Amino acid sequence: QVHLIQSGGGLVQPGGALRLSCAASGQIDSIDAMGWFRQAPGKEREFVAVFKFSDRNTLYGRSVKGRFTLSRDNAKNTVYLQMNALKPEDAAVYYCALRAGRRTIVTEYYNVRAYGYWGQGTQVTVSS
Repeated sequence: QVHLIQSGGGLVQPGGALRLSCAASGQIDSIDAMGWFRQAPGKEREFVAVFKFSDRNTLYGRSVKGRFTLSRDNAKNTVYLQMNALKPEDAAVYYCALRAGRRTIVTEYYNVRAYGYWGQGTQVTVSS
């Protein structure tokens, strides 16, 4: 059983910054990718960023590229999402996601269905 424990989030003014953390624990034979999605009220869950362990490459969603940075601590099985220059449209519940097993085609990493493990979600509110 794999558990993803998230921390961080909260309320920030437009232009501000927040950092999210996600720690994975439990029996993890092979992690293929670990990253973040977000979901705003009434919208589908949206890809934010993911780190692929197979080629050590990080993918970013178009709306966050250049503002958000995903980093990791392999020893702690933890990933972080540093969010800078936050906008009101970044407000959402952010979910950590983990894909176990073998790597897949790159387009699949942007898809919710590629991930079998999810964190509990954490609210990010961007408002003045």
